[in-house]
Amino acid sequence: MKDHIVQWDIRYSGADYLFGKAPNAFLASQAGRLRPGQVALAVADGEGRNGVWLAGQGLDVLSIDASIAAQEKARHLAEAQGVQLRLELADLSEWAFPEVAFDVIAAIFIQFAGPDLRALLFRRMKQALRPGGLILLEGYRTEQLRYGTGGPPYVENLYTEVMLRETFSDFETLLLASYDAVIEEGSAHKGLSALIDLVARKPDRPPG
Repeated sequence: MKDHIVQWDIRYSGADYLFGKAPNAFLASQAGRLRPGQVALAVADGEGRNGVWLAGQGLDVLSIDASIAAQEKARHLAEAQGVQLRLELADLSEWAFPEVAFDVIAAIFIQFAGPDLRALLFRRMKQALRPGGLILLEGYRTEQLRYGTGGPPYVENLYTEVMLRETFSDFETLLLASYDAVIEEGSAHKGLSALIDLVARKPDRPPG
C-alpha cells in the first residue's frame, strides 16, 4: 500500500469522524440543483458525509476513497441514516473513471492532489460527466495558508479563481465565488477559512 494511503488510514482510524458527519455546507447549499434518480460520484469521499447526504437527496451515489478505514465508517454512517451508498476503494492516481456515467460529481476539499494529479483528476472528472452534468467543487484558496485552519500546507495544491476558470473554460460556469468563512467540519476543518466554490455545467454537445 502506498505511504499516503497508509497515512490516511491512520488519520481515519479514530472513533470520531475526522471531518464530521454533516455534509459540507457549500454542497448542501446546492440541493436545488439536484434531482432524485440522478447518478452521482463523490470523489475522495472519506468517511462518507457528503456521499451519504447526496444519497439522502434521492441520488444514486458512488462514494470512492483510497482509505479502507474511511470507507468502513462511511458504510456505518449510511446505515445509521438509512440510505444506500455504493462504495469503491480507489487510489485516484490510478482509478479508471467511467466515461459519461454521472450527472453530478462532488469534489469537496480534494486538495491532497498537487498540480499534476489535479490536472489528471479534473480531466477525468470532465470525461466522466454526462452532457448537462454538474461539477460541484469546493476548496481552499491560496490565502488559506495564513489561517492554517485546514488543508495542505502547500500553496501549489490550493486554488485560485483564475486557475479554476481556465481549467473549466470548456464548461458553463454557474457559480464561482471566493470568500472567507468560519467552518466547523469535525476537528480537521475548523475556524476562519479562505474558500472558493465552483459549480460548472458540462455542455449538452461538444463545441462546434
